Amino acid sequence: MKRFIYADNAATTKVSEEVFEAMRPYFCEQYGNPSSLYAFGQKSREAVENARAQVAKAINAQPDEIFFTSCGSEADNWAIKGIAELMAAKGKQHLITTKFEHHAVLHVMQRLEKSGFEVTYLDVHSDGLVRADEVRAAIRPDTALVSVMYANNEIGTIQPIAEIGAVCRKAGVYFHTDAVQAIGHVHIDVKAQNIDMLAMSGHKFHAPKGVGALYIRKGIRFKNLIDGGAQESNRRAGTENVASIVGLGRAIEIAVSDIDGKAERVARLRDRLIDSALKIERSRLNGDRKKRLPGNINMCFEGVEGESLLLWMDLNGICCSSGSACTSGSLDPSHVLLAIGLPHEIAHGSLRLSLGEDITEEEVDYIAGKLPEIITYLRNMSPFWERIKKEENNKK
Repeated sequence: MKRFIYADNAATTKVSEEVFEAMRPYFCEQYGNPSSLYAFGQKSREAVENARAQVAKAINAQPDEIFFTSCGSEADNWAIKGIAELMAAKGKQHLITTKFEHHAVLHVMQRLEKSGFEVTYLDVHSDGLVRADEVRAAIRPDTALVSVMYANNEIGTIQPIAEIGAVCRKAGVYFHTDAVQAIGHVHIDVKAQNIDMLAMSGHKFHAPKGVGALYIRKGIRFKNLIDGGAQESNRRAGTENVASIVGLGRAIEIAVSDIDGKAERVARLRDRLIDSALKIERSRLNGDRKKRLPGNINMCFEGVEGESLLLWMDLNGICCSSGSACTSGSLDPSHVLLAIGLPHEIAHGSLRLSLGEDITEEEVDYIAGKLPEIITYLRNMSPFWERIKKEENNKK
């Protein structure tokens, strides 16, 4: 049987058995509409509200501050567009974000620019981190919103969210964070960190695809996402996806249990793999070594094209990526790697491994053994690598 190691958890995670079992009754047994007044429907309503409470508890919010969506991208869109329209009516049409956000944020910002908004795209330093003092310096009297992701989806760097939140709160500016990659890996407290809106997506922490949530701090009121029904406190019409919402609630409950213990184990294996990979000639780790998600490894290998590297990893039974799953069809180098200052020719040779909590030492060692073999093979066929070696020899 062909070897199979799944190391692309930043793209998606499998639905855990415990989550699946929690969801199962709501497909064929407890299938009532949550909006129905009879008891059978109200049991579904109770399940939805229980999940809402589970999500709220995980991030120290109130249940009525949680709104279920179809995904993290929807949540990002709703938050940014909603605040932009709300504040434009008050004469504030300046937005702040960073150059390495997920496209669910960047593309919204670009659309708003076409509608008359001005957007400041903050630089990201070579360590993959944003600086809170640079956010402070960018805020103007007409700034409506700051949006900075909690942890980057490609290079895994964890941003100083509490510091940025404090800056925004002091300036009276709304603060939104895309926390899709962060849930279950770091401790999140929306109150202590002064977060006004937070997006999450279930399939990143062992819930099913097609369900997410948006936290909106109480007192913030902008336009409905979807009109036509009273669901989600009259703010997002449409019959709730009960089974998936139940899965999201149970999954986040599991995800935030023993965060420190799981993170310590996964980070140890991550570092073991990083140390091995850095022994490969002309390799580099992208992003800060310590301020990164416990399972994230993002590296570049000169003289290797990323797509070829992924295909050969797959042939050896290893699932990984070269960046965001949402842009896997693109031949352009990662905008994240360009944002931290990498030249195009190096950014093209990127590899992202995202380890799950079920990864074993033996699997990590298998990846560590295959990686240099594959890179050596690809470099032997690469005219670009041949040029690098010639230039190196000429300098001697």
